[in-house]
Amino acid sequence: MEFSQQQHYSPQTPAQASVSRVMLNVILALIPGIAVYIHYFGWGVLVNIVLASLFALLAEGLILAIRRRPVVTTLMDGSALLTGILLALALPSYTAWWVTAVGIIFAIIIAKQLYGGLGLNPFNPAMTGYVVLLISFPLEMTRWNPPLELAEQSMNLLEAFRYSFTGSLPQRMDIDMISLATPLDLVRGRLDMGFNLSQIRSEYSIFSNLSGKGTELINIAFLAGGLWLLYRRLIDWRIPAALLSSMLLISAVFWLINPEFYLSPVFHLFAGATMLGAFFIATDPVTASTTPVGRLIFGAGCGLLIYIIRSWGGYPDGVAFAVLLMNLSAPLIDHFSQPRITGYRERKS
Repeated sequence: MEFSQQQHYSPQTPAQASVSRVMLNVILALIPGIAVYIHYFGWGVLVNIVLASLFALLAEGLILAIRRRPVVTTLMDGSALLTGILLALALPSYTAWWVTAVGIIFAIIIAKQLYGGLGLNPFNPAMTGYVVLLISFPLEMTRWNPPLELAEQSMNLLEAFRYSFTGSLPQRMDIDMISLATPLDLVRGRLDMGFNLSQIRSEYSIFSNLSGKGTELINIAFLAGGLWLLYRRLIDWRIPAALLSSMLLISAVFWLINPEFYLSPVFHLFAGATMLGAFFIATDPVTASTTPVGRLIFGAGCGLLIYIIRSWGGYPDGVAFAVLLMNLSAPLIDHFSQPRITGYRERKS
């Protein structure tokens, strides 16, 4: 009997669920969250998505041509496009084009293609690019804008494109109008200054009943998209369930100990990139654990690390760092969580 010498790498999906089809469905599931994001934080979100997607396709096409690999067929799998969209969603709404370019080029060329391409990369490319930008350009990566309902002025689509490429604001606006710390960042900064949560909430109008204005609805929209992916069985339930459960558990413990110093579990669930991370980033089939028990451990580890970084780390959110640290641990987790083989009996010495 002859065996094929062709190697097959993850993600391994059934024949009816090709890689391109899975990627397309994931992108479709992101649309509700993207629409709400644009509604609350302006056209800069769309500008980031367009630029990141273009840079992702160009970078992947260039490196594939250099490696003498099929360009068109590989680009059609949608993985580079999805990486660009995920990275764009992690950026401040009004980000300079060159920041987006640096992040996505690093994500595609270094974090993905340098390891051999889709299925061989050990780290999530979008989160790798984001962390590189966060460490390299902290000023640009912390220039978040307030939700439009709190902003004095906003930019239209053309003005958002112009600002991305030239850095020039419309005459009616100044830099302070598009600069405001996120709810998580405000809480961390003010807590370090000795204020309690009640004082912080009363001081800033950006907070809402659940977390932050706009942010909570964006998370709800990404949650809806994630549930649709679960319904279509395109992602495994274990990672998002374990991530959210572990975050709920640890945040509830500390919140019950001191509710004036630790944020509530509900706040953590609907703040920052929690739902985006739980359903669209941590579930990456290439870089996450692959065994059933391993996925539970992987998801729980992500949730715990997100809370730890948010509460005591140097960055206000922590989704990217948590996912990358668990990517590093995934091979070890899989090694020790292999399912028992049916019919196998350990030989006694």
